Amino acid sequence: MKALITGASSGLGREMARLLAARGYELILCARREERLRELAAELPVPCRIIAADVSDEQECRLLYEAVQSEDLEVVINNAGFGLFGEFVTADLDEELRMIDTNVRAVHILTKLAVRDFVQRGRGYILNVSSSAGFLPGPLMATYYATKNYVLRLTEALREELRRAGSPVRVCALCPGPVDTEFNKVAGVRFSLSGLSAERVAREAVDGLFAGKAVVVPGAAMKAMTLARHFAPDSILARITYHFQHKKGAK
Repeated sequence: MKALITGASSGLGREMARLLAARGYELILCARREERLRELAAELPVPCRIIAADVSDEQECRLLYEAVQSEDLEVVINNAGFGLFGEFVTADLDEELRMIDTNVRAVHILTKLAVRDFVQRGRGYILNVSSSAGFLPGPLMATYYATKNYVLRLTEALREELRRAGSPVRVCALCPGPVDTEFNKVAGVRFSLSGLSAERVAREAVDGLFAGKAVVVPGAAMKAMTLARHFAPDSILARITYHFQHKKGAK
């Protein structure tokens, strides 16, 4: 049994690697920071292959999958991603495009290539890391929220296609709220709500994936939010989100 994890050098990716290793999976760990990957591999009780790659680059994405295609993968976890805080008008365009390449294009490419192989083999699991942001409009983090909506809706649509085809391949979207990782440092924010531990979120994600869930939303507060959003129009949700986003940026 083998699994590929992108963004494996820290946070959720690192914790999911530990959980899959505990289940006996050999791992292919991918991230930009090779030294971090080697440190993780050294602590895990299973064989690990290290691939240093920047999945924001389309060619590197394709080369990554070509490098692992013969490994008879059973699990692919698209975890690499980052956020960016600021008004859309003033946010750095190049950084936003890099975010779209990482959060959307890389997920799209690796999901497409993996699911084709998995369908042909008649087995496999894909976990795409979205966010609770994927359910909402996101003023002050507009591009990030939009990328996570793409990941969520792509995963849900693909799942329905697989279901109708009678395929045993399973796809799942992870949609956490705040998590105690390096995300807020990279995005330039501080959370206004307490974050869940990366270990807890990773455990719920891995358990949900193998249980065949479509969407995993860790934590009671985020579950309540996803239900409550049905009772308010998007215009009101955008105002509420702005309020919480503005508090995030008040450092």
